Amino acid sequence: MATTGSPGAPRQARALALARRPKLWLFPSVLCALVAVLLSLLYMGGIVNPNGNLHRLPIALVNADRGAPPPGRAVNSGTELTRAVVAGTPGETVDWKQTDEAGAHDLISSGKVYAALLVPADFTAAVTGLATGGATARPTLTVLTNPALGSLGASMASQIAQGAAHQASLATGRQLLAAVPATKSSGPDGGATARLLLADPFAVTTKAGPIGSHSGLGLSAFYYTLLSVLSGFIGGNIIHNGVDGALGYSDSEIGPWHTRRPTVPISRTQTLLLKMVMTAGIMLLTTSLVLLCTVGILGMDAPHMAMLWLFAYCASLAVGLGVQAINAAFGGIGQLVSMFVFIALALPSSGATVPLQAVPAFYRFLGAFEPMRQLSDGIRAILFFDARSDAGLARGWIMIAVGVVLALAFGFGMTRYYDRKGLHRWTPQPSD
Repeated sequence: MATTGSPGAPRQARALALARRPKLWLFPSVLCALVAVLLSLLYMGGIVNPNGNLHRLPIALVNADRGAPPPGRAVNSGTELTRAVVAGTPGETVDWKQTDEAGAHDLISSGKVYAALLVPADFTAAVTGLATGGATARPTLTVLTNPALGSLGASMASQIAQGAAHQASLATGRQLLAAVPATKSSGPDGGATARLLLADPFAVTTKAGPIGSHSGLGLSAFYYTLLSVLSGFIGGNIIHNGVDGALGYSDSEIGPWHTRRPTVPISRTQTLLLKMVMTAGIMLLTTSLVLLCTVGILGMDAPHMAMLWLFAYCASLAVGLGVQAINAAFGGIGQLVSMFVFIALALPSSGATVPLQAVPAFYRFLGAFEPMRQLSDGIRAILFFDARSDAGLARGWIMIAVGVVLALAFGFGMTRYYDRKGLHRWTPQPSD
């Protein structure tokens, strides 16, 4: 075989000479620019203005006030406050779910609300006591947050509930000040201290819902979902490239070692079947290792480990099968397409870090079918909500099944079409 510099050896190209060819730059430049623009708009577009995009954030509102209406009033103070809270919320920013205490705790336990604003049973008595001077305690409202739905969503809901309670307190204060003469007082300050208390009479306390100390402040569900999706996405692409290299349809290059195996004549459909079978087997290994590392080594809170493993395996498998189907259909750019389907579009529409109620409508639309939202809800239900089906687990299982069926139908539909058209991948090569 001729070597470089010997007579008859092919002349090697020079990098700088090739770099002067505009056509060589065109395709990668356009593709890289398009990816940069899309990723920037997709990722940042979902998080830059959560308050401005707020739409019907679910918060429970509980009126447990059992007091009789004060003289001259048709309803008690708790009812007046809850009505003022609902009426004082601008536009469609909050979805106030009025319920009783048991209902509020059920909504929190099933992940249906980000927080709850609770009006106590003695609220009317405490408010009346302020006006008559017979109060023994300041009226206190309680905001109960749900950190299992994510720290950002719980924080936003808590701020909204506290703000609504403060506005109601100021409104009630104006009524109390109008009913109490300015000269009515005790003490040398002419009642200034008492009137200052009446101007903003309600106290608001905040309590965080129960969550384990090894749960990442509620973010462990998102990161475990991300691990499951990445296991399927990266593992699927590794299997795709490994099989193509082993069957001689792509070069295998590790460091300076480059090989090209003899091409094995095999149809596209059989190749896809092989990749999907390998995906199902290898996901068993990766799912087990993820559980071992996160729970066994790092000590992540996971009360339903068997259910977590099974759900995560099926989730990774659905993603892996989807990757194989997309790669089989789109060829060389399949990995880029699957990256957008399972990562770029899925992350900002997952609702796992920024609530879907705080992102633009486009992401709420994506969240209806993008896999990460469905998988995140299912894993969150397993980790934080006692594996309740109504906390998102049932929807997660349904969407996994739908994803598997779509991957199989799309993948084998495309490969069978290519095979019938005679679009075979193999090129006959001698086997040395």
